[in-house]
Amino acid sequence: MEPRGGETPRFAQYFDAIVGNVSHVLRGKTDQIELSIIALLAEGHLLIEDVPGVGKTSLAKALAASVHCDWSRVQFTP
Repeated sequence: MEPRGGETPRFAQYFDAIVGNVSHVLRGKTDQIELSIIALLAEGHLLIEDVPGVGKTSLAKALAASVHCDWSRVQFTP
């Protein structure tokens, strides 16, 4: 199935705009930002794991703000 005229460029424009918005908060993490957006577009869940202090919460907040969504944090400490 081919996309209707104009859908692909419009999608790319929106995708790049969201990446740009989030990149203002998290510099140098383009791969993580793009993969996070792809997870949301696929209507999947996103679990952000890493060592403390690398911007996990900032990524979640910036991504939610860019797409006008709510976000919540589930913190687990063993």
